[in-house]
Amino acid sequence: MSHLLLVANKTGELTELTSALARDGFACRIIPHNNGWAKEIAARRPDLVLVELNGRTTGDGIRELRQSFGQKGSPPVVALVSGSRLVVIEDDFGVDDFITSPYDSRELALRIRRLLKQKAENRNSSRLIECDGLVIDQDKCEVTVDGRIVELTFREYELLCFLASNRGRVYTREALLDRVWGYDYYGGDRTVDVHIRRLRSKIEDATHTFIETVRNIGYRFKKSCS
Repeated sequence: MSHLLLVANKTGELTELTSALARDGFACRIIPHNNGWAKEIAARRPDLVLVELNGRTTGDGIRELRQSFGQKGSPPVVALVSGSRLVVIEDDFGVDDFITSPYDSRELALRIRRLLKQKAENRNSSRLIECDGLVIDQDKCEVTVDGRIVELTFREYELLCFLASNRGRVYTREALLDRVWGYDYYGGDRTVDVHIRRLRSKIEDATHTFIETVRNIGYRFKKSCS
């Protein structure tokens, strides 16, 4: 199920719309306009954002939302706008799509599905690996955690890519040496432990754990990501 956040001034007026979206398979939560709405959305990381355009929402607010997601990139943004305010939708406003009132939930659901499909296709074409704030862009050979660029050595990067591409699968140290270092590498398997330790120090902290140790066997990239 896709998770949506709807930013609205008068939240009670849109409960019927969110109920209709729920029947179409979308979990939609309404949050009110306030000074921290962009950062709240970035912390929750929904699949798509709906924003009711009114006097308190401007292009600057949408751009703040984009910036709050940092390098990871923000989710698609759909504007809910009355016909009288349609003039505010400009090329540089920052929304991906819009729908005018009175809102047709079936039309909105179709627009949401189209944007989510495009997002998935773009993710596949750019060869991104994502997990709980960790993003590996294999086209750019770039790793970020919550938008912060992480500097890795070539071998650390190759090791991370291999484990993350085989999420949940356990590999012995010998198997990792063979697959990441190559069959002609003559170093001991302690090399793997050293690289895993260094890699963890760069991408993990109290709130992020990605690589798991499987006792007496080896290592794996965690299976479940939110």
